Amino acid sequence: MNEDKKVAIVTGAGTGIGRAIAFRLAGLGYAVAVADIDPEGANRVAQALSADGAQAEAVICNVGDREAAFRMAAAAEALGPVRLLVNNAGVVGLGPLADFPESDWRRLFRVNVDGVFFCCQAVLPGMLARKAGSIVNIASWNGKLGAPNFGAYSATKAAVISITQSLAREVANMGVRVNAVCPGIIAGTPMRDQVQLEGQAYGLPPASERAKTIPLGRLGKPEDIAAAVAFLASEQAAYMTGQSLNVTGGLWLH
Repeated sequence: MNEDKKVAIVTGAGTGIGRAIAFRLAGLGYAVAVADIDPEGANRVAQALSADGAQAEAVICNVGDREAAFRMAAAAEALGPVRLLVNNAGVVGLGPLADFPESDWRRLFRVNVDGVFFCCQAVLPGMLARKAGSIVNIASWNGKLGAPNFGAYSATKAAVISITQSLAREVANMGVRVNAVCPGIIAGTPMRDQVQLEGQAYGLPPASERAKTIPLGRLGKPEDIAAAVAFLASEQAAYMTGQSLNVTGGLWLH
């Protein structure tokens, strides 16, 4: 095994933000394990990366299944030592907390929170043994600001931020850094399309209207999040751990 090789796992990499992260990391020389629950999406991205000259492998994984997360980590280690885990896989669901269905609540926590927990547990043994590694969790600005009809989603992302902080302190003296990115309103993703559709029932304005409230004057792009992930994973961020970095165009500042 080539110990100098850089291998990254990106969950939810079949579309949207995850896809952009996979391409950004491949451009930086990572071999990428393209993990997704959707076989078509994972294979499509892995094939596109390979066509660009990168080393990539599609890994089908339901991150909310602990055994599946460990199988994913093992498959990635076959490419080389996993230096980076990007916990990007996530789901959203809108509705008031007063009557939010328990089944939807459990689904959001299973993917958004359990998925982060399981995937971290799966990669940490190798990172700790090598005393090197980086984990970047994709949280949300909604994890810092509760919002009507986003209560369940916000709760999951607040949990991701808390996991990030706790784990960062646990492994800081063992060569592993743990940070998070908190995206704002990001266009061009299946999740944004879902929020746009479900939000109509609750009178939420379309993304085009919400863009007017963003100081930088536009919606975010998946590539904006990919750039932040690449920075946090790099040596330029070697003195950063436990941080939750806002990428919101100035919409949220804390």
